[in-house]
Amino acid sequence: MSISSLPVATLGTPRIGPRRELKFALESFWAGKSTEQELLKTAADLRAANWAQQKSLGVTIIPSNDFSLYDQVLDTSVMVGAIPRAYGWTSGSVSLATYFAMARGAQGDAHDVSCGHAHHGHGVVAQEMTKWFDTNYHYMVPEFSSDQTFALSSRKPIEEFEEAKALGHHTRPVLVGPVTFLKLGKSHDAGFNPLSLLDRLLPVYVELLRELAKRGADWVQIDEPCLVLDLDSPTRDALKHAYAGICANVPGLKIMLATYFGEIGDNLDTALALPVAGLHIDLKRGTDQLVQVASRIRPDQVLSLGVVDGRNVWRTDLSGTLDRITPTVKQLGAERVQIATSCSLLHVPIDLALETDLDPDVKSWLAFSLQKMGELSTLGRALAQGRASVGDALAASDSAVIARDSSPKIHNDAVARRMAGLDGQSHSRKSPFANRADIQRKAFDLPRFPTTTIGSFPQTAVVRNARASFTRGDITRDKYEQFLREETAEAVRWQEEIGLDVLVHGEFERNDMVQYFGEQLTGFTFTKFGWVQSYGSRYVRPPILFGDVSRPKEMTVGWWRYSQSLTKKPMKAMLTGPVTILNWSFVRDDIPRSVACQQIAFAIRDEVIDLEEAGARMIQIDEAALREGLPLRKSQWTTYLDWAVGSFRITASGVDDKTQIHTHMCYSEFNDIIDAIGAMDADVISIETSRSKMELLDAFKSYKYPNEIGPGVYDIHSPRVPDIAEMTELLALARQRLTDAQLWINPDCGLKTRKWDEVKPALVNMVAAARELRTAS
Repeated sequence: MSISSLPVATLGTPRIGPRRELKFALESFWAGKSTEQELLKTAADLRAANWAQQKSLGVTIIPSNDFSLYDQVLDTSVMVGAIPRAYGWTSGSVSLATYFAMARGAQGDAHDVSCGHAHHGHGVVAQEMTKWFDTNYHYMVPEFSSDQTFALSSRKPIEEFEEAKALGHHTRPVLVGPVTFLKLGKSHDAGFNPLSLLDRLLPVYVELLRELAKRGADWVQIDEPCLVLDLDSPTRDALKHAYAGICANVPGLKIMLATYFGEIGDNLDTALALPVAGLHIDLKRGTDQLVQVASRIRPDQVLSLGVVDGRNVWRTDLSGTLDRITPTVKQLGAERVQIATSCSLLHVPIDLALETDLDPDVKSWLAFSLQKMGELSTLGRALAQGRASVGDALAASDSAVIARDSSPKIHNDAVARRMAGLDGQSHSRKSPFANRADIQRKAFDLPRFPTTTIGSFPQTAVVRNARASFTRGDITRDKYEQFLREETAEAVRWQEEIGLDVLVHGEFERNDMVQYFGEQLTGFTFTKFGWVQSYGSRYVRPPILFGDVSRPKEMTVGWWRYSQSLTKKPMKAMLTGPVTILNWSFVRDDIPRSVACQQIAFAIRDEVIDLEEAGARMIQIDEAALREGLPLRKSQWTTYLDWAVGSFRITASGVDDKTQIHTHMCYSEFNDIIDAIGAMDADVISIETSRSKMELLDAFKSYKYPNEIGPGVYDIHSPRVPDIAEMTELLALARQRLTDAQLWINPDCGLKTRKWDEVKPALVNMVAAARELRTAS
């Protein structure tokens, strides 16, 4: 029997809405301007639109439960009742107040939070947040205890499956797998391994899957991306145990086990031993695994081929992809193959058609979520009916591939010549840190435990509206820049008033810490509607790095010079580092990432040198995203860290010893890259530590890190205002790990996303905590 298309699947879709509808609904609800019912109505409308759109574009395996109000891992914690006692929940349904307290923290005691009345008392802090594997998405880290119990406390996967069914869509529910879920978690109980909780957790998964099967689900997608990591024997045994139990207890339900973000590699024996009905592999990040997996997969299993990139924006080479996978389809038979995205489309923008101002050539090389769904459909039809059935689509794809490869917009001879001259001299400061530190301390004469912030101050509605007015042409450049000068002057005045020791200008002129620089460098382009979710309601528009990078002119010198003229205190110059610019962009795939990063590094180096010549003596080069670029396999770390650290050193090595180089890193576990952090040789590093209760400093202590460190004492991802006592407690923990001479005091991260009525009291408390520390020691 002939078929019109092979089955095609997306694994998950963006949840934010094409016009950021979810963001605005969430923030309205958090601000008390709308009701819970209104928020849930917006969420339901977005889900319905996603399902309908996928169906209309030819997706035949449509996911459900890929939507989340905040984060899919947090949803899983709530689903299985992994809710720490601090949030006041004991049993029954979980309120939105508790859910959002876990995500964002809340004022009030545990009872207030669980009842939805969080407005009194010291408050509860949010769960820790960190990167989802090596992506730019953040998940809420599950917390487990040795006496942890589990129960099915949210029926969200069931409810959304039924919701889709009522709208005429038969979906494949998506779950975070039990082993990945436990491995992503943490425990404060010394020596406790969350994987030991697997037997307590599995009955909840079995109960849920039975309920889904009862309601008509025939397939369920269970994501176990841990299978692309370096796994020990206990974890491999846990996977075998988990899926033996699940499949034995829910025999009528087919499981599509989804792996992504890399090759299964040495875990393939484990993956193939699991009694699941299907296996999904990522053929974009795990390019070389197709032949081996296809030759070894069981004859009763379906193989899902992740051939459309769910993490980057480049158009799929459709003819090349068909050449690659057609032999596998013939080998296995069309009934045993599904065509899919490499991972969820959560990580890419929604619709390229909205981008009417992009350069037409560059636009022709791109595909966003909706366009990728169209690519899936084209591939599915070509494999079922032959290439002639989709001839026009293949011809357009071929034309785009050829045009991109030969375009002069990509290649810059001057950049190539500079890269050819790269040598070791570009990587080293003139003197060791100990010499530089002595010179800098005498020059700056700062008090012990100097206070500063990370760079940005709140981008209020007034600031955003002024930028929007200027962008639309409603106000002149002169008027806009006068507004920015006034905002900057007020921020500098207030910092002096509260007693901060090292000031920043607030970055009111900047739309985004990466975009601001990318807009002034060659080789980048930008979207208007290309939003992707970073966490919660925090969305970003990553730059698209399509060509060779250079810096045509100064980018920040003018604003630094103006800001420093307003104060006699040190004013940090603020730059984004090359590794962060790279890792927070959609990066060209036609040259090695290392080469692209070095190109950016030379552009930032030029800016650093110009700042120093203008008089800047403290220059912060943020590398917030250095760790998140680590390959998932440790065997590949050294290569990455060598070029990443080398790129940072290129930016900083051209200055004199008296110039103090700062950097900032966030969301990071530092133990396993502490050697690389030391090799960066920044004079001062600030890091995000408040949610970890300074545990992240243990790596610096054991390494005997010699340079200066600013551990964050104010969690800027939460609306909570920490009091002086909370900050002094954190500083006491920091002093157990650092010498007093090393210690700076600062928030976790930039304050762009917070409100002034949160920031002002928090920073006043931070300065007071520093003064208490100076007095007491």
